[in-house]
Amino acid sequence: MNGNDSRRRTPARDSGTVERLVTAWLTETERHDAAAARAARAGWERGALSPSAAEDLATWVTARVTDTGFNEDEGPYVEGPLRITPADKDTVHAWLRARGHAV
Repeated sequence: MNGNDSRRRTPARDSGTVERLVTAWLTETERHDAAAARAARAGWERGALSPSAAEDLATWVTARVTDTGFNEDEGPYVEGPLRITPADKDTVHAWLRARGHAV
């Protein structure tokens, strides 16, 4: 990538990616464990996820990468409400590490 590459990650773009994926994760978590979702949402709104919520988010985003670059003969299709690229996963993992979480 050169300095003129419009695909270059920026903090604002990273922030948007994190917010988009955390919102989807919280929505899905709410369907399966309302208490965990409430606790995670409260942490998110305070700007600090608990270690267990951070681990759940990291696992969730890894499991839901949908845009793998494989065609249907090379790998599984992961169905989901939104596209999650490997770069999106890396962005969330970096965001978590920057906040002191082991990922």
